[in-house]
Amino acid sequence: MTALSVNVNKVAWLRNARGGGLPSVVGAAQTVITAGAQGITVHPRPDQRHIRPADVEALGELVARHPNIEFNIEGNPEAGPAAGYPGFDKLIEAARPAQATLVPDAERQLTSDHGWDLADAAAAARVRACVARCHAWDVRVSLFLDPDVDQVARAKECGADRIELYTGPYAEVVEQVGLAHPDALCSLETYGEAIRAARAMGLEVNAGHDLNRANLPAFIALGSIAEVSIGHALIADALCLGLAPAVRAYLAAIEKGRAGGGAVL
Repeated sequence: MTALSVNVNKVAWLRNARGGGLPSVVGAAQTVITAGAQGITVHPRPDQRHIRPADVEALGELVARHPNIEFNIEGNPEAGPAAGYPGFDKLIEAARPAQATLVPDAERQLTSDHGWDLADAAAAARVRACVARCHAWDVRVSLFLDPDVDQVARAKECGADRIELYTGPYAEVVEQVGLAHPDALCSLETYGEAIRAARAMGLEVNAGHDLNRANLPAFIALGSIAEVSIGHALIADALCLGLAPAVRAYLAAIEKGRAGGGAVL
C-alpha cells in the first residue's frame, strides 16, 4: 500500500504570516493523523519561512505518541547553521525521524524543482557522507531524484534506502494537456522506467511535488510506490473541503490508483 505523508509546511507559513500560534502546526498534524494519513513531512529551511526548529521538535514529540506514524524531514544536507537554525545535520541528529529526504535545493529557492546530479563526483561524495551519518543515527535515507535510471543507480551507490521521484514535470504536462494525452502517457512511462529500475536495485520508491487529486491516481497505478509526500495541493484543497476531509480525499485517490483507476503502463 502507498502511504500518504502530509507536508505541513504551508500550515506553518500561514502562521508565520501573522505571528502567534495560529494555525497550530501540531494541531494540524494531529488532525491529519486522526484522518488516516500515515506520515507527517516537513521541509525546514535556514530562512525559517515556514517550519522552524521548534516545530520539528514538537512534531517529533507528537509522532512519538503515534508509533505507526512516520516522521519525514526533508532538506539540503549542506544547509549549515544560520540564525536560529542549527543546520540540517543537527536537526536530524536531534529529531531522529524515521526518514530523512535529502534535497538539493538552494537556500533561497522558492520550492524544490530538481533532483540530485550524482554524476558530479563531489556532490555524490557529500551525499554519501550524509547518508552514512543518517544511518549512524538509525534514520532511513531517501534521495530526491529526477526520473533518470542513471541517477537511480548512482543513488544506490551512495547507500540510499529509497529515492523520491520529483513529479513536478509529470504534474505540469498533465495540467497542460490532460491525463489521456500521449505526452502525459510518455511522462508516466519515464517514471515507470525509473521505478522499475529502482525496485530491481532493491530501492524503495517515494514520490512528491505537485501531485494532486486529479493526477495522483494515474501515478499510483504505475505500482510500487511506497509513499507520496503531498503538501501544497492538499492544504489548498483543505481551504474548501476542511483538513480532515482533504486527507481522506487523497487517501481515496491513492486507493483509486491502487485499484487500477489510472493509466497503467
